[in-house]
Amino acid sequence: MQVPRAETKPALLIVEDDAAALRQLRWTFEDYAVETAGNREELQQRLHGAAFPVVLLDLGLPPDAEGAAEGLAALQQILIHSPDTKVIVVTGREDREYALRAVELGAYDFYRKPVDADEIRFLVARARELHTLELENRRLVRGALREPLPGVVATSDAMLRVCRLVERAAGSDITVVIVGESGTGKEVLARALHARSPRAAGPLTAINCAAIPEQLLESELFGHERGAFTGAVRQSIGRFELANGGTLLLDEVGDIPLPLQVKLLRVLEQRVIQRVGGRSDIPLDIRIVCATHRDLPALVAEGGFREDLYYRISELVIEVPPLRERPEDAVLLAQHFLERAEAGSLRGLAPDAVSAIARHPWPGNVRELENRMRRAVLLAEGSRVGARDLELPTLGADEAPALTLKDSLQVAERQAVARAWAEADGNVSQLAKVLGVSRPTAYKLLRDHGFKS
Repeated sequence: MQVPRAETKPALLIVEDDAAALRQLRWTFEDYAVETAGNREELQQRLHGAAFPVVLLDLGLPPDAEGAAEGLAALQQILIHSPDTKVIVVTGREDREYALRAVELGAYDFYRKPVDADEIRFLVARARELHTLELENRRLVRGALREPLPGVVATSDAMLRVCRLVERAAGSDITVVIVGESGTGKEVLARALHARSPRAAGPLTAINCAAIPEQLLESELFGHERGAFTGAVRQSIGRFELANGGTLLLDEVGDIPLPLQVKLLRVLEQRVIQRVGGRSDIPLDIRIVCATHRDLPALVAEGGFREDLYYRISELVIEVPPLRERPEDAVLLAQHFLERAEAGSLRGLAPDAVSAIARHPWPGNVRELENRMRRAVLLAEGSRVGARDLELPTLGADEAPALTLKDSLQVAERQAVARAWAEADGNVSQLAKVLGVSRPTAYKLLRDHGFKS
């Protein structure tokens, strides 16, 4: 991890091989802690162990001083090392094509020679401010991304309500059914329920009841004795016993065959099992959590699920909303998956990607989003993941444009303040502590975003 420099003056790296131009730039930026490099080898040395908020880069570097190949390679070298750095390329008047290519590769801006001291100072100062703002925004977003439950990334009211239900249910042994479409994260919530429960030190065992053939499912759940059936050459412990002292997740519980539903009901009522081919009762100390994408009451009405079992397992029903109903979570999850992918020189999501992610219906929910992000990280050619990389449609000319950077930052800031204000339970001092800001700044943030202090 790169550590920002500790000089009193702001750091600035100038990559320039012309001695006269370098003297002028040093004089122009006498209020900065300037470091210089004359070629890519020296640039690598300067970048080692350092992170510069802003770099001024001349595209005409040796040994290609008349072209831009070395300068463009240096640009990529900087952004791979530090994707957040604002690189301002300095070009001659005839190099507009190279300058535009540099911006496509991730340069912040370009400036044409001859250098005007006031103009370039202003450009560098503005780049520094944006760099600082983006770092602060990232810190706020990461604060907003603090998982309300282990493994759960969410900021929408609907998903936060789900998290609160899980929190409340965790302290008891109440039997829970988590209902939601495939890919919404039901297993993640079940694992969070276990992690927050008094059984957290015990095992969490999961089984997908729809993925195992009916003739094998009973043995998988209850275990079997040696000789219980053809091929049972030794005793086998089932998932119920493996979960003893902890939690058993019955994923896709709606797909359990009716004959096994009778045995599951007995387990829930008596907390004992018998292995297949066995005669002895084995006592259990487990919590059972169920998950399904199916409409269990409709299944009961159709005769595909026992009514008495449904009422036994559904002491608490937690419904997980699909991703299309919480677009703000979709964008945060995309940012989360991008960070988790360690995406090298990629600097985040492009505005068209943010807009496309929020609009897409996500029939495959979080699982689809994660898969698309993984693929986009591999396919992206620019400095940011765009809608095209995600293979999502972009807005037409007659549709509303994507959020500007300023708007995006304001949305992220408001989400972070809202989350922190709820966490602080109305205490401004605690809010300031959570956000890592002063009390006056905390008051200002509350005013700016319409919260009553």
